[in-house]
Amino acid sequence: METKNTDLSKELKKYFGFSKFKGQQEEIIETLLKGNDVFVLMPTGGGKSLCYQLPALISEGTAIVVSPLIALMKNQVDAVNGLSDEDGVAHVLNSSLNKAQTKQVMDDIRAGKTKLLYVAPESLIKEEYQEFLKTVKISFVAIDEAHCISEWGHDFRPEYRNIKTIVDRIADLPVIALTATATPKVQDDIQKTLGMSNATVFKESFNRPNLYYEVRPKVNIDREIVKFVSKYKGKSGIVYCLSRRKVEEFSQLLQVNGMNALPYHAGLDQKTRVANQDKFLMEEADIIVATIAFGMGIDKPDVRFVIHYDIPKSLESYYQETGRAGRDGGEGYCLAFYDPKDIEKLEKFLAQKPVSEREIGLQLLNEVSGYTETSMNRRQYLLNYFGEQFDPEKGEGAKMCDNSTNPVTLKEATKDLIKILQLIKELEEKFRTKDLIAVLTGKESPVTKSYKLETNKHFGSGKKETENYWKTIIRQATVQNYLQKDIETYGVLKLTEKGNETLDGKNKEKFLISEDREYDLAQTKADSDQVEVQSSGGLDETLYLQLKELRKKVAHKNGIPPYTVFMDPSLEDMTVQYPISVEEIGKVYGVGEGKAKKFGKDFADFIKKYVEENDIERTQDMVLKQVANKSSHKVFIIQSCDKKIDLEDIAKAKNLSMDELLKEMERIVYQGTKLNIDYYVDENFDEDLVEEFMDFMKESESDSMKILLAEFGDDLSDEEVRMLRIKFISDVAN
Repeated sequence: METKNTDLSKELKKYFGFSKFKGQQEEIIETLLKGNDVFVLMPTGGGKSLCYQLPALISEGTAIVVSPLIALMKNQVDAVNGLSDEDGVAHVLNSSLNKAQTKQVMDDIRAGKTKLLYVAPESLIKEEYQEFLKTVKISFVAIDEAHCISEWGHDFRPEYRNIKTIVDRIADLPVIALTATATPKVQDDIQKTLGMSNATVFKESFNRPNLYYEVRPKVNIDREIVKFVSKYKGKSGIVYCLSRRKVEEFSQLLQVNGMNALPYHAGLDQKTRVANQDKFLMEEADIIVATIAFGMGIDKPDVRFVIHYDIPKSLESYYQETGRAGRDGGEGYCLAFYDPKDIEKLEKFLAQKPVSEREIGLQLLNEVSGYTETSMNRRQYLLNYFGEQFDPEKGEGAKMCDNSTNPVTLKEATKDLIKILQLIKELEEKFRTKDLIAVLTGKESPVTKSYKLETNKHFGSGKKETENYWKTIIRQATVQNYLQKDIETYGVLKLTEKGNETLDGKNKEKFLISEDREYDLAQTKADSDQVEVQSSGGLDETLYLQLKELRKKVAHKNGIPPYTVFMDPSLEDMTVQYPISVEEIGKVYGVGEGKAKKFGKDFADFIKKYVEENDIERTQDMVLKQVANKSSHKVFIIQSCDKKIDLEDIAKAKNLSMDELLKEMERIVYQGTKLNIDYYVDENFDEDLVEEFMDFMKESESDSMKILLAEFGDDLSDEEVRMLRIKFISDVAN
């Protein structure tokens, strides 16, 4: 491959303003420039994109960058074009362009202006593009987010599997494949599919020492998150939810509580999605509430927290999503909320999938459960999953997780484990968690009656302990591989080899379980003093804030995201060095010649005049405000129930989802109005189960969904529990 200059350090300083490479970047670039295939495994925020951007900028011809998302391409193109004072250095070629724009892109490539061409795999398939690319000089092909190629990856994209064939049609070119998340299995799959078995592999540590990992139980989650986020007023963060509905609801909840938040999911129209993403990048919005559709490759360096409202379906997803925090080396707080019920829901969903998909999905879910339940160092658990060893005492960032700063108390429960293993074996591995717990606590249920389990010697033998205690034992036994759930039969528990060996006395390991820890927001280590920011110390906070405002204005004027003007560490360095000329700005950390010429004057002039001081704002304790209900269909619902109309039809008539209808019905009965839904319950529910539910509610001290689902969650869905609760309140309370 021909290059204009081989002194890479000079080129790095010229284009990116850095005086030295990070990790293995230089070696990677040299290998690619020699015309060899390269496979790069580097954590999010490790500087992957520079590994193909710099060689593209200094090579003859245009590099093709295959990237999975249009939003991601636009983001990267803006960043690359910001490095040069010429237009057209980077372009996108995809379905979002009209004919005139496509012609402009092709003209710039022919003229030798364009060094990087970002394309989606779907665009590469088009014959007209392939024919065009055959006629111009291509330097190499970069495949970003390469894990999309593997079925074992967390974001499999079938069209990625054709890339190799298409590249071969265009020319014989060196290929660089890059990913931030790949287990050894995924890595192998990627290399085979791309025909890159002879590629030079560069694997950087997956450790991101500045990220703090914490997992909390999903209790009072809305209040907990609003409380947490209010401590980060004015800073950037992402909240991930699994469903579009939850994204909408929660972004509204944050808005009414005074947070500058916007939603992002695939159900929004393209224009709104792009606008919301841009507002986040331009710092016009602080928080994005999103499904996993958001953020792949979004290069915003100053995201200070990533919250998982719902636990993701795999550790790869979790690792990649948390990796969007603290890319500038500053603070990054990764907080996940976990409820075992969420995992059960995902398992039920998997049960309907084809066998191969089901097996992969279940294996990935088991790893997620293991991570959330573990008492070991979370960083160690994550890195082991990616095939990397980590010392939980001395490793870099070893103390940056809740299990290190607030360790769980472990207690031995070997006897109780053996009791459960014996019971499962005696009952021939035919029962689910709920039924086994009913036997141990001596509670009669339709299942214990029909199988005459009251006669079993273990019946009532564990009633000194709570149901939750037994649930914990079973969950931890599953995580520690004594038990496994048979997903095809919706969660029947079976013994593993380790479980059988424990019963036979061959396995003498102690069985330890972790007790639930207490959470206090004031005690959690969310303080940025835990993390070293890349600055020389003596930071002038007042000037720093004013420079951020100036950066926003400059960015707005140029129609680009603020961090593509200067990164946070560059602004911090300015508050230490006080540069007052464009030349001096060029010597600031992370600023190259091009950037200094393009944006430096405004900053140099501003710093020269800098005199003002800045007040510090204190965040008050917050009261959680709820989103007001916009519509009520009370009369219509009462009349429809009197006419015995099917609930699904009532919902359709008012264009409500079942969840919204149930909320309306709950509001009606909790306000004291009777609502007759016996006709619906009689037709759709088992009579014994309804009777058991009503009896339970009469005895229960609370009507909380948590308690009801703990009791009936294995037999009834959330919706069904809510319907029976509505019937009970209507019949008994009103």
